[in-house]
Amino acid sequence: MPQPNDLSRSLAALDQDSTLVAVIEISQSSWLVGGIVPGVNRQPLKKLAADETALLQLLSRWRDEATKAGRPISRIAVAYEAGRDGFWLARWLRGRGIEAHVIHPTSVAVSREHRRAKTDRLDTELLKRAFLGWLRGEQRHCRSQRSKRKTPSGPTGSARTWSASAPASSTG
Repeated sequence: MPQPNDLSRSLAALDQDSTLVAVIEISQSSWLVGGIVPGVNRQPLKKLAADETALLQLLSRWRDEATKAGRPISRIAVAYEAGRDGFWLARWLRGRGIEAHVIHPTSVAVSREHRRAKTDRLDTELLKRAFLGWLRGEQRHCRSQRSKRKTPSGPTGSARTWSASAPASSTG
């Protein structure tokens, strides 16, 4: 029987025909967003400025593409690896009705047989594969992290700064 606080797998069933899945590779100045859009053969990959409003517009556009393809979207699931940006983006997305998950970076399996290429595009594909397994309820794909703070913070709050000259404080 699944435990209610088990973050090693999703407790909600995945309906691939009505779920828009997106993963974000976050860097200081830009975000690389990869998606799986029901009814669309390609798996879109879009580089955005580090801007949550642009992300919301992209998810809305992908939702419209799925609807035009005859697949109305009832669930949007977004994931990104925990890092220097902390949890503010997940709280911001949840506040707008989007299911957001922060993935523990060491829980995503990587090949240790040889050195691997390290690019944002490859990291996005790896995270997408791990997140899909997690959404299907398969164990040991990756582990979601719980938000540690309930107070919202964002680009205008004191816990997150967008200035490239000064490092952002950790909101973890």
